[in-house]
Amino acid sequence: MSEIEQDCPAEGVCRLTLNRPDSLNAFTYSMYENLLARLEGIRFDPDVRVVIITGAGRGFCAGHDLRASGAPSWVPNGLGKAQGTRAIMAKLSAIPSLIRALPQPAIAAVNGVAAGTGYSIALAADLCLAGRSARFVNAFHNAGTGHELGLSYMLPRAVGAQRAAELLLTGRSVPAEEAAAMGMIVKAVDDDRLQEEALALAAQILVNSPIGIALTKQSMWLNANAASLESAIEMENRAIFMSQTTEDTAEKRQAFVEKRQPQFRQR
Repeated sequence: MSEIEQDCPAEGVCRLTLNRPDSLNAFTYSMYENLLARLEGIRFDPDVRVVIITGAGRGFCAGHDLRASGAPSWVPNGLGKAQGTRAIMAKLSAIPSLIRALPQPAIAAVNGVAAGTGYSIALAADLCLAGRSARFVNAFHNAGTGHELGLSYMLPRAVGAQRAAELLLTGRSVPAEEAAAMGMIVKAVDDDRLQEEALALAAQILVNSPIGIALTKQSMWLNANAASLESAIEMENRAIFMSQTTEDTAEKRQAFVEKRQPQFRQR
């Protein structure tokens, strides 16, 4: 049994399922490596247009498994405490950055608790849906930090500085309905419809040209820190030029006129 299951629930959609249900999908060190490898493999796969990340069983991810995480294979023996921790975190912290760097939109389908690493993965996704039983927990306080894997960067940008300060400093859990109300997630849905809703959202993305989606995602995240409106518009203008020279963009326009589904060729 793989700690990360990968399947194709619909054409153009790759689903990654965190698969340690007996531990609420808490991460082992090998699981981090597995997830990074799968994300890297997806990154340049033209057949994958949307990525869904979810959890097996009754939880999305309970964070890092403090009791059964094993040993990090990439950390050399003999390092001091600070040096070893730095090497560990360099690998782990690549996960949210890689999710944001994917040309494909990533949808987090959060079932049950999303704590620690799971919280950061949910925020790193471009879109997040949650079952009504889901809740988001800043379990990083259990490690004495209160913030890891980009949480202190992503959360204020998702919900605003004051709300993020409250959540980061108190560590209180956020139920799905409240997360939707504050803009942390797209919406809360019935638990038994979570995967169906994620696939429906993916289907709405798939009708748009692959390069248009990739460039829009890139502009959206880069422009979150743009120095000015003019800089953001220039980024968009360059993306427009690139996209409009492609056959897929021409096919999108023609399909719209002819009221049919577009047939993209990644050209």
